[in-house]
Amino acid sequence: MLTYRLTGLIALTATLIAGSSGCVTKGKYKALQQEYDEFKMDASARELSHAESFAKIEEVLRAERDRFLTEEARLQSALDSLNAEKLALVGDKTRMMAAEAELKKALRELQARKAQIEERIAEYRSLLSRFKSLIDSGKLRVRITNGKMIVELATDILFPSGSADLSGEGRQAVTEVAGVLSTIPNREFQVEGHTDNVPIRTKVFPSNWELAYARANSVLQAMIAGGLAPNRISAASAGEYRPRTKNSNDAERAQNRRIEIIVVPDLSLLPGAEELEKLDSGS
Repeated sequence: MLTYRLTGLIALTATLIAGSSGCVTKGKYKALQQEYDEFKMDASARELSHAESFAKIEEVLRAERDRFLTEEARLQSALDSLNAEKLALVGDKTRMMAAEAELKKALRELQARKAQIEERIAEYRSLLSRFKSLIDSGKLRVRITNGKMIVELATDILFPSGSADLSGEGRQAVTEVAGVLSTIPNREFQVEGHTDNVPIRTKVFPSNWELAYARANSVLQAMIAGGLAPNRISAASAGEYRPRTKNSNDAERAQNRRIEIIVVPDLSLLPGAEELEKLDSGS
């Protein structure tokens, strides 16, 4: 409507100007001038109104944009938090899986250790059962010391004083022991000779070291003769230096004079044995 009026007014004004030599009266001119002035005022008012409207729209748009940016920042922050939590959960899951694997490994090792212990207990009970007659007669005892199973025989039963020659009764006891030990598979044995602290100085035995070893070797030979394979047995001497008790009287010294047959532990069953073997093979 405004454009139509403006076009008409411009056309009329041009006509008046072109025919102003006498075609338009002064009164008519003033009326047209007034109408033109009113139109300009009306146009200015409309322009001002439009400017205010545009300003309000821009203000609304700015507020909406600010709200959008704020919401966008909030959502991005929430997303970042979720991603951080996700990474933490992934890390926790990894740690939990690692901990679970360690626990399962520890449980397997514990179960294997339990099986080994039960096997050792069964082996110990079996020895006690097989040696019952010798134990009951007081000729030997079976004990566990420092994780080693030991068959102990008193040398006073096996040997005459100061001698390394087995008595008849002693040889019979050693042969019986050899028969039992030979039935234990995959084990080796060490015969250790022990004396009291009373020194011996003879041509044959210059010290208790020699006497203890000679007695251990006599037992070893008798056990081989009794059926134990030679590659499963060895002999050693501890002399007077590993007493079971004090040597303050005859009874205590009698306890220290002994032969110990040690059931050598299978080190391959111990934790870390495989790793130690690898280190040894690489050295």
